[in-house]
Amino acid sequence: MTLSGKIALVTGGNRGIGLATVRALAKAGATVHFTARSAANIAAAQRELGDIPATGHLANMTDRIAMATLLDQNFDILVNNAAVIAPIGRILDISAEDWAHSIDVNLTSVFHATQRALAHMVAKGGGTIVNISSGAAHRPQEGWSAYCAGKAGLAMLTRSVHLEYVDQGIRIFGFAPGVVDTDMQVAIRASGINPVSKIPRENLAPAQEPAQAIAWLCTPAADTLAGQELDVRSPDLRAAAGLPQLD
Repeated sequence: MTLSGKIALVTGGNRGIGLATVRALAKAGATVHFTARSAANIAAAQRELGDIPATGHLANMTDRIAMATLLDQNFDILVNNAAVIAPIGRILDISAEDWAHSIDVNLTSVFHATQRALAHMVAKGGGTIVNISSGAAHRPQEGWSAYCAGKAGLAMLTRSVHLEYVDQGIRIFGFAPGVVDTDMQVAIRASGINPVSKIPRENLAPAQEPAQAIAWLCTPAADTLAGQELDVRSPDLRAAAGLPQLD
């Protein structure tokens, strides 16, 4: 699995699945950039990465100007990883403002980043986009109306980009990473509001597993899967990406 000569951007790449993806892409030979919301987060990520080279950029996904400037660097690979789980709560218990902010981060901002990157990718004849999806895109969860709606919209955005630009060399994937041991899961467990919050931490998957699959999706070996919503728990995908089969 080699991505030598490719330039990649991972949004929200300073921790969790994002940081593991930065590491996996760099190990595959890509030149990797990532975004984070603070200089402290960038510094912490680079300490975690150690000798693995990656360039951090201070950018909030909802800052259209900052993201546009960054994406004009002409990336070959875009991993739309940044997302929020909040607000967690039943519909009568959350604010419209918080709900709208979730949609902005998880869907509208991803559209903007994709649109900006896509223009450069089409101009040079191709590129790869991986949108981090979720089982919540297809199955509602109590207390997650904003998150589920955002991820459902993202799944349709993935299919739309594939329909419109596959003939121009664009490979786009929706990828559900499973239930992974991340800070987002800490917030989910603290809420106690649906079955996902009851999953013991020891049953959560390590971030390295979805990261390895994401890196594999960025290679030509995954061409036949373009345009699909994929799940890390798929036996065929796990075998192709070199992951151990689940019990």
